[in-house]
Amino acid sequence: MKNRSLIVQRVSRWLAPFIFIYGLQVILYGHLSPGGGFPGGVILASAFILILLSRGKEEAGRRLPLSRAGRFDNTGALVFLAVGLLGLVLGGSFLVNFLQRLFPGRPFSLLSSGTIPINNLAIGLKIWGGIFLAVLFLSVLRVGGDPDRGLKTMEEE
Repeated sequence: MKNRSLIVQRVSRWLAPFIFIYGLQVILYGHLSPGGGFPGGVILASAFILILLSRGKEEAGRRLPLSRAGRFDNTGALVFLAVGLLGLVLGGSFLVNFLQRLFPGRPFSLLSSGTIPINNLAIGLKIWGGIFLAVLFLSVLRVGGDPDRGLKTMEEE
């Protein structure tokens, strides 16, 4: 952590949780207001990218290990596929909003849109894990040397 400003480190430590909470809010309320899974996932990833830039790849890898980010990426894709296939089976075509038909809900409430919030969450997980992994790999490759050694070191810590 050499050559990093103490002020930048402190401010990023305080700011990252608020960015993360805002990303969750964008995902959860994306069917009621501007937002959704993609922008929410980008905001979630930006919280960890802020940690990566201000505190280093070791700290970012400790907060969100490679294996967990990969699981988020894979889980998001599998949940999205499962909801799509359930729509095919229960509604007749891929990604049909079968929950909305079964449980209409109260308009403009959090649970009023059937499968849309589930899809937003799945896309948010996919984007969060994917973008964070991409930026983390790029930061490891930027340093030079053996990228496998840098990744193994991060997984061991």
